[in-house]
Amino acid sequence: MKKIKKINLFLVLMFCGMIACMAQNITKEAPEGFDREQRGIPKGKLDTIQYASKTVGTVRNAVVYTPPNFSKKERYPVLYLLHGIGGDETEWLRGGKPQVILDNLNAKGELEPMIVVMPNGRAMKDDRATGNIMAKDKVEAFATFEDDLLKDLIPFIEKEYPVKKNREHRAIAGLSMGGGQTLNFGLGNLDQFAWVGSFSAAPNTKSPEDLVPDPTKTKEMLHLLWISCGDEDGLLRFSERTHEYLIEHDVPHIYYIEPGGHDFKVWKNGLYMFSRLLFKPVDQAKFNQYSPLGTPAATNIRGAKYPQLLPDNSAIFKVRAPEAHKVQLDLGRKYDMSKNSEGIWEVTTDPLGEGFHYYSLVIDGVALADPASEAFYGMGRMASGIEVPFEGDDYYAVKDVPHGEIRQVRYYSTVLRSWRRFFLYTPPGYNDNPKEDFPVLYILHGGGEDERGWAQQGKTDLILDNLIAEGKAKPMLVVMPDGNMPVPAFEERGLQMFESELKEAIIPFVENKYKVKANAESRALAGLSMGGIQTLYAGINNTDLFAYLGVFSSGWITQRQKDIAEGQYNFMRQNANQINQDLKLFWIAMGGKEDIAYRNCQTMLTKFDEMDIDFTYSEYPGGHTWPVWRNNLYSIAPLLFQ
Repeated sequence: MKKIKKINLFLVLMFCGMIACMAQNITKEAPEGFDREQRGIPKGKLDTIQYASKTVGTVRNAVVYTPPNFSKKERYPVLYLLHGIGGDETEWLRGGKPQVILDNLNAKGELEPMIVVMPNGRAMKDDRATGNIMAKDKVEAFATFEDDLLKDLIPFIEKEYPVKKNREHRAIAGLSMGGGQTLNFGLGNLDQFAWVGSFSAAPNTKSPEDLVPDPTKTKEMLHLLWISCGDEDGLLRFSERTHEYLIEHDVPHIYYIEPGGHDFKVWKNGLYMFSRLLFKPVDQAKFNQYSPLGTPAATNIRGAKYPQLLPDNSAIFKVRAPEAHKVQLDLGRKYDMSKNSEGIWEVTTDPLGEGFHYYSLVIDGVALADPASEAFYGMGRMASGIEVPFEGDDYYAVKDVPHGEIRQVRYYSTVLRSWRRFFLYTPPGYNDNPKEDFPVLYILHGGGEDERGWAQQGKTDLILDNLIAEGKAKPMLVVMPDGNMPVPAFEERGLQMFESELKEAIIPFVENKYKVKANAESRALAGLSMGGIQTLYAGINNTDLFAYLGVFSSGWITQRQKDIAEGQYNFMRQNANQINQDLKLFWIAMGGKEDIAYRNCQTMLTKFDEMDIDFTYSEYPGGHTWPVWRNNLYSIAPLLFQ
């Protein structure tokens, strides 16, 4: 009986969880003059107030901004605006001119009239920013301010001012240390705040797991979560890690990265952008219209700003080549890049699919790796790569689980009479019990790649680490050999050479040097594209050696390999019963109809049906690409050695 099934997996490539305003046009940054005082417009008022703090045991100061045309007969929402570690209740006034920014927005009708309270976030009796501001007691006072804010200041404001006394009309925001307080206090007290805005959050920011322990509750209660930072800010990682966690858990937010460092240029723009959104209806569909900059790709070299990924998964590429006449980006499709006056070429792509993509810069006709990106051996040479995150990519994320090792192993091939190399994954606990032996998966790369493919582009170790930790896959060794032979794989002699290399050199070496089980039930062979053809040839011809076969994005090439295919079909037809009996799993996968091997594969599967060969068929959309093959490994590994 055939074991045929078809799996269609459709993933959402866009994360639709960030927030934008429905009431106004989207702007990417504050306009010229937004922080300059304008004549002839109504002005708000600043007052320094004092309130009794039971938390601190003293009377404390705060600055209160009341909007233009303030009336005690009206009731207003309130924004609590916090300062940094070196500031106090006057820091925003000295460096940020919030009253000017808010007056100008009020005059344009772009701001909901609100009261803004600027407290001293250092909750201690000597709360001045003097002496050693990094002293333990002064740093701890910023955490103590949570009680002072909730139990003393907010009740005072709500008693003395005509304000709306509910969470829907209460916002909190802050810069640097105050940005960390904002996330800690705002997300930690969702019953008090529905609007939270962090500008350049500092190291006092709690871990994302502590900030948002219940993502569902956070999604339900927050109206707006804004996280912004300058792209040259040394504290960017604290905002970035929170953003990554929020994406992973589908928590709506705006992540706004702008040009700049850790300074008021960035923070004033943050206040302008954030305040325009407060206390109004929001439209999540406009989330991707905000950020003026994208997020540097994870595949960039350390410190490189570009390529950058935008919220819709389009990407910005830049390269400096002032003497070049024509520069293109080759990302499967070629994009013409444009040059500015500084000799920098730039282009923004269409939205990219999930996962890993090869790319090159074509400068005056010469294809080159991008110096700003990590390089990968693919396309028959060293090329650049860009990693596009997506909802559901956590199966190859680095997690707090036991990790195996990737080893580089050199061996002498008696078949090819040369030194060669393979990469080897050993699972967590491999060295713990000297007497424990493991099954082995031999997994093969595609054309134009080598043994590095599965170890680097394929993220084999992370996929197996996570599956093993979840109890979904058996601990196993994974051998990633070099499938390139002196004769190409589309010629039968090339396939025969690899079969010999595998049987006479690689497997004996592995079984002599490592703790593995030396039987067919403990061996699997799989490969992608060219490696899939090698799997079809060496695997089918040796079902006494392999009980598990995996063929990804492959099939006999109708024209170039017609004679080889016919020979294989004749062999399979004559040995169908034995093949079905020997193989516990014959798993064949395609990257959907867009996979370049799709048609050849379907022709091959029709032949298998005619011969009554048992197989399992799977599809994962994405074409002939590494995102598909990573998912293939993730899908087949739990089926092996069961």
